[in-house]
Amino acid sequence: MKQIDTVNAVGHVLAHDLTQIIPGQYKGARFRKGHIVRQEDIPVLLSMGKEHLYILELEEGMLHENDAALRLAALCQGANMRQSPVKEGKIELTAEIDGLLRVDSARLLAVNEIDELMIATRRGNTAVKQGDKLCGTRVIPLVIREEKLRRAEQAVGDKPILELLPFRLRTAAIVTTGSEVASGRIEDRFTPVLVDKLAAFGIRVIFHETVGDGLETICAAIARARTAKPDLILCTGGMSVDPDDNTPGAIAKSGAGIVTYGAPVLPGAMLLVGYYDDGTPVLGLPGCVMYAKATVFDLVLPRLAAGVRLERRDLTVLGEGGLCLGCEVCHYPVCPFGK
Repeated sequence: MKQIDTVNAVGHVLAHDLTQIIPGQYKGARFRKGHIVRQEDIPVLLSMGKEHLYILELEEGMLHENDAALRLAALCQGANMRQSPVKEGKIELTAEIDGLLRVDSARLLAVNEIDELMIATRRGNTAVKQGDKLCGTRVIPLVIREEKLRRAEQAVGDKPILELLPFRLRTAAIVTTGSEVASGRIEDRFTPVLVDKLAAFGIRVIFHETVGDGLETICAAIARARTAKPDLILCTGGMSVDPDDNTPGAIAKSGAGIVTYGAPVLPGAMLLVGYYDDGTPVLGLPGCVMYAKATVFDLVLPRLAAGVRLERRDLTVLGEGGLCLGCEVCHYPVCPFGK
């Protein structure tokens, strides 16, 4: 620290908090430690009786926390994000659109392993709303060696750690299977659930057909669904290993390339994910999606809605955290499921 005349303090960094007292109105820190003195601050400081200040002298190769925070936040910020003003070395990013937040976990870890730097984010591959907080970044000390920021920048490279993708899919087709539903013996309770879940992502249903359990019957219905050119095709029912559950076979016979049949998630182990040559995704949804509040479908739908192609590993990594605890009052997505 160094003492200097207040009138000469512009551009210098305060070494401690400065308290202002206005009788009957205010008492508190008027200027915080780390504040960079501006020209307009001088009259205020003098009115507080501060004719001299203790300031920090930055050695060569050192950065003030605010300057370092700006560089750290730049490593995270991608398109569709808004940056908060820097305050005491901390910056937050918020969403400018509804969309899917993606986090590059490996590069995030690489930065957080550097001493005196930190980035805390929401969980990746989750849906966010406009205005939602995405991450907070800051440096730990008041001043930090610039070399640490350079190491972080080298570890991250040219692409931001965070990515916020807009929801792109707009239409869906639903093929409801089951002779008991097709014959009218029981009410179709599955389709309304899907309509609501899809609508939450701006996806409307443009085709719906209810058919029996036959392999060829289901396959033909899928073919008719494809002629409507939806962005997504969903087949419900008939997804278990019972002999008369033909939906998986019908999806495969319809020409879809199967990414996976089965996922390490409960509820939702019998999920099927496939794609047609034109890139249209097709899912076989197990019955749990109809009655359980949160299932594997809720975990993958945000990615599908954002146009992200699912690979087998995207499903297999869901095993840790893929067990729904079946709470009496469901708080999903504010819970461990899928995390």
